[in-house]
Amino acid sequence: MMNWEIIDTHAKQWVKEAGERIRSSFKSKLNIETKSNPNDLVTNIDKEIEQFFIQHIKEVYPEHKIMGEEGFGDELQTLDGVVWIIDPIDGTMNFIHQQRNFAISIGIYENGVGKIGLIYDVVHDELYHAIRGEGAYINGKPIPVLKETPINEAILALNATWVVENRRIDHNLLIPLVKDARGTRSYGTAALELVFLATGRVDAYFSMRLAPWDVAAGAVILEELGGVVTNLRGEKLDFLSRNSLLAAKPGLHQSILKDYLKGGQW
Repeated sequence: MMNWEIIDTHAKQWVKEAGERIRSSFKSKLNIETKSNPNDLVTNIDKEIEQFFIQHIKEVYPEHKIMGEEGFGDELQTLDGVVWIIDPIDGTMNFIHQQRNFAISIGIYENGVGKIGLIYDVVHDELYHAIRGEGAYINGKPIPVLKETPINEAILALNATWVVENRRIDHNLLIPLVKDARGTRSYGTAALELVFLATGRVDAYFSMRLAPWDVAAGAVILEELGGVVTNLRGEKLDFLSRNSLLAAKPGLHQSILKDYLKGGQW
């Protein structure tokens, strides 16, 4: 039987060590490259941190598999067994431009079920963590269960890209939702936007296309607090491919799907 407490202890230790490495890099010159487009950035630190995690995981848990954003993990066709889904720096553009508003994100899954979620806000030294069935915490302090919020009192986290003309969706579908909400925010990091939802700083988070490592950890944390995490059609996420995302407080999630997103080509 898997001892998730021990795995969680190791993961937290490695996350903190990785965070220290990242903070130590702030005075160094970064080697910045582009990936899929000029705004899809990766640095030498992203790569080094992912390799740091892989080395430690493989030494202690050689039978575990790893899915990493920078491609140093395993080639996976299924989520059978234990899989670590890692984003070494979620919010790389913020890391480069601001040296803040980024996070380490690790979700640990067994046969496709999220068991552990860890999101570390490196600059603020805030570790959001959860083990399935045991609640969610920030630096060891319990996070309260989420309460329902009506749309007219809700703060929505979404990128402004999706409410102006774009090539992915009809932006007109989201304009009524944005108008009816109390306000909108965008932080440029899915991991932090999900834990801001978990802690009630925002009430819902949308994105049109996220990778598994963007949301794997946050989904575990949110679901421990009663949050709902699906794609924009209300379906369960597929952690082997990219997905649209709607994460929200209970009640609000259903309301957004029914009153605003129904019928959209997501």
